[in-house]
Amino acid sequence: MHSTNYVNTFIQVAEDCTAVAASVPPERATASVAELTFRMIAEAPYQHTSDDVVFTVWADRRGVPEADRAAAREQFFAKGQPCLRSSDLGKRYGWGFHFDAAGRVALMPVGSAEYARLAAGQAPDGTPVSVTRAMRSRR
Repeated sequence: MHSTNYVNTFIQVAEDCTAVAASVPPERATASVAELTFRMIAEAPYQHTSDDVVFTVWADRRGVPEADRAAAREQFFAKGQPCLRSSDLGKRYGWGFHFDAAGRVALMPVGSAEYARLAAGQAPDGTPVSVTRAMRSRR
């Protein structure tokens, strides 16, 4: 089974991200992947893993019934899936992702003190974190 989870890691915004401050993805008639991802993580920081977020957003957008989600999740992760490094939140909207020791994720706005500390490789509790970047939008 494949996974998109990270542990003790901080994903900075992409090198070509033009956001100088984090912004919330705009609401649409049909919610975008970025909007659903933002809502899920922002409403419950450090409550979900990347796998939880990626699958739930996918299942919600496709209307997968709750009763079918366990089987759908197994099938979904039977092959590799894009991780949060490819999310528009880090490529376009100015949000970094911090994964704690249990792999649970929270958003960190670019330009904040927390973002700077994590980008320097230090978690809020003082433990070291691996630092990587969101994927670039252009080659």
